[in-house]
Amino acid sequence: MTTNKNVAKLLLHCPDQPGIIAEITNFIRVNGGNIVYLDQYVDRVDNLFFMRLEWDLAGFIIPKDKIKDYFDTLYARKYTMEFRLYFANDTPRMAIFVSRMSHCLFDLLAHYTAGEWNVEIPLIIGNHPDMQETADRFGIPFHLFPIDKDNKSEQEQKEMELLEQNKINFIVLARYMQIISEQMIEKYSNRIINIHHSFLPAFIGAKPYHAAFSRGVKIIGATSHYVTSELDAGPIIEQDVTRITHKDAVDDLVNKGKELEKIVLSRAVQKHIERKILVYKNKTIIFS
Repeated sequence: MTTNKNVAKLLLHCPDQPGIIAEITNFIRVNGGNIVYLDQYVDRVDNLFFMRLEWDLAGFIIPKDKIKDYFDTLYARKYTMEFRLYFANDTPRMAIFVSRMSHCLFDLLAHYTAGEWNVEIPLIIGNHPDMQETADRFGIPFHLFPIDKDNKSEQEQKEMELLEQNKINFIVLARYMQIISEQMIEKYSNRIINIHHSFLPAFIGAKPYHAAFSRGVKIIGATSHYVTSELDAGPIIEQDVTRITHKDAVDDLVNKGKELEKIVLSRAVQKHIERKILVYKNKTIIFS
């Protein structure tokens, strides 16, 4: 995690061609910046260039509020480039959506209260009251929006108004057992992170561990991804697996799966907070 708050973070992609790195690094050098991180990748199949770069703004002669315009004019248009610019002192604001399961919520809040993440959590939203006590324990406002087939649209509209009022940048679904509407997905495109209780694509449905047990699999997994309108088919951010044997009962699989879910979701959230993810064509480039 970047500890220097006076740092700019740039993520970009464009058709690959010679000279891009040299031009961009020279832009930072001649304007008094000091590069503290640079990672790049070239997709040889689609001939695309991806890069993430950070530089210290101490002594940088272009004002922060003008950097985006300068970069767009000088380089983005020239190279047909898509880019995002962030500043380390702009702390992301995260909303957590929950239902009845607590393991992912507790893990997220543990990282947060330990000061491991540069993030604010202004609120937790639940469609059941079960996590109210947990939210109270951590001192975070809990908002209950019970949802059924008759009130879903109305309740989601109220949720979106609350998110807007609290200037939420992104949403984490911590085992939130509701399908998000296309309206919310569009508003928070590539900013809603979900944890799926299996290694996608496999064993879809409400009881993946039972299905895995019946099939006699030797590994189980968990997948964290951005939410899209196609259910559980969004860009994958993080995955992991654990081995099992014939000695493991269904309860063992469930417990091992919960542990994986916590780990995988937290890794994905951390990458998002640190601005290390670039989405392209339903895939993610994860920078180190």
